[in-house]
Amino acid sequence: MKNKIEKLKQLRDKAALGGGEARIKAQHDKGKNTARERIDLLLDENSFVEIDRFTANSENAIPGDSVIVGTGTINGNNICVYSQNFTVMGGSLSKVAANKICKIMDIAISTGCPMIGIIDSGGARIQEGVHSLVGYGSIFTKNVRSSGVIPQISVIVGPSAGGATYSPAITDFIFMVKDMGQMYITGPDVVKQVTGEDTTHEELGGSESHMTKSGVCHFIYNSEIDCFNNVKKLLDYLPQNNQESVQDIKVSEPELNENLSDILPKNSNLPYDMNLIINNIIDKNLFMEVQKDYAKNIIIGFAKIGGKNIGLIAQQPNHLAGVIDIKASEKAARFIRFCDAFNIPLISLVDVPGFLPGLDQEHNGIIRRGAKLLYAYAEATVPKISIIIRKAYGGAYIVMSSKSLLSDLNYAWPSAEVAVMGPEAAIKILYRKELKSSKNPKKLENELLEKYKQEVMTPYTLAENGYIEDLILPDETRQTIINSLKILENKREILPPKKHGNIPL
Repeated sequence: MKNKIEKLKQLRDKAALGGGEARIKAQHDKGKNTARERIDLLLDENSFVEIDRFTANSENAIPGDSVIVGTGTINGNNICVYSQNFTVMGGSLSKVAANKICKIMDIAISTGCPMIGIIDSGGARIQEGVHSLVGYGSIFTKNVRSSGVIPQISVIVGPSAGGATYSPAITDFIFMVKDMGQMYITGPDVVKQVTGEDTTHEELGGSESHMTKSGVCHFIYNSEIDCFNNVKKLLDYLPQNNQESVQDIKVSEPELNENLSDILPKNSNLPYDMNLIINNIIDKNLFMEVQKDYAKNIIIGFAKIGGKNIGLIAQQPNHLAGVIDIKASEKAARFIRFCDAFNIPLISLVDVPGFLPGLDQEHNGIIRRGAKLLYAYAEATVPKISIIIRKAYGGAYIVMSSKSLLSDLNYAWPSAEVAVMGPEAAIKILYRKELKSSKNPKKLENELLEKYKQEVMTPYTLAENGYIEDLILPDETRQTIINSLKILENKREILPPKKHGNIPL
């Protein structure tokens, strides 16, 4: 028995060393943690239970191969995790590694707990040929089957190259560590051969480019420790699976901010920071913004209001006047669909002058891609509450959780302006002849402008026709949302039987 115990200890030590001390040192010299150290940073202390620790390709191979998988807890809640081990053949995916990842994903979906993948891999193991590619296909299928059933999170702490990028892309949220995480389909050498362009790994798929340009990344942090701490923070806003809801928390009631009504400029064409309104409505310090540096004209994120969990969507008038463009549409639509899949109520703060016009937007599909936002709102069956803060013009009014898209409870501030288009453009169309024949067209234009605002754009028209439930004062916003969430907490909506809809992808 002693010999058998000793052999087990030796095998465990060998598995713990992965590719060996020299490669562990190389990992540390790059400022990177090892696969096991990352699991320790993520999970509650002593909660990790490893699975398939000794599986290998052959008798002489490294136990466990290039990935570590298992279960554990974060803040006491069960999770499943895999962590790619770069010290073993650059973390490349083998048949054994793929089978391990698929097994832990099966456990996650059968037990109804979040799945977290820690990515640090050079991609497919070339030596194994098609076996590695088949392995990736199996992982992708598990990702798709898990989508909308359990939360899936990818943490990019090294390279994610080639076909390997598509597994994180299917997951719900991607975290990246600055100057460390990389995602790209082909490396600089291939790009040079095909296009003649000189580029670098960082330019192709660094964290900054994916956070600001491509929209692939949802969160970016300066260090692995910060990154893993914020993964834990995000999980506080997510249920374990699509059959559960996030538990309410107890919060002390903040004092009403009497200056909330003073945030809006007197001139409705001037910008302001929507975050000032958000931070005066939600529970203090409980907003986690998603894709903060991408499509800044729209804000999305998780928050708590009165201790209740919500998903928040709001225009940002400080950036592009808060218009809806292609990037903003897709950013918000995917967030809405996630919240709907996981029973998270949606709060929309509306201040939108319309869709962004222009040749570039039209040629790149603003009609098709903008329709994704409309589809997402209309499809969602979770509680939907919207508040028109200021502008709501044209198709953008309809798209932003309007009553006709089956929003449950709609409100507006007295400052709300709702119309087919902005007043300046409207009067030039409606009163073109009068303005052209006027001896003082500027004076007449100002008079007509004021008349149009008072008679056509008034929010009282919305209230009179039942398009909103109530006009509220700015300082009543927080309590109105809390009361509305209470009313809607047992909402049930039955949809017509169908396999699935056909969102305009």
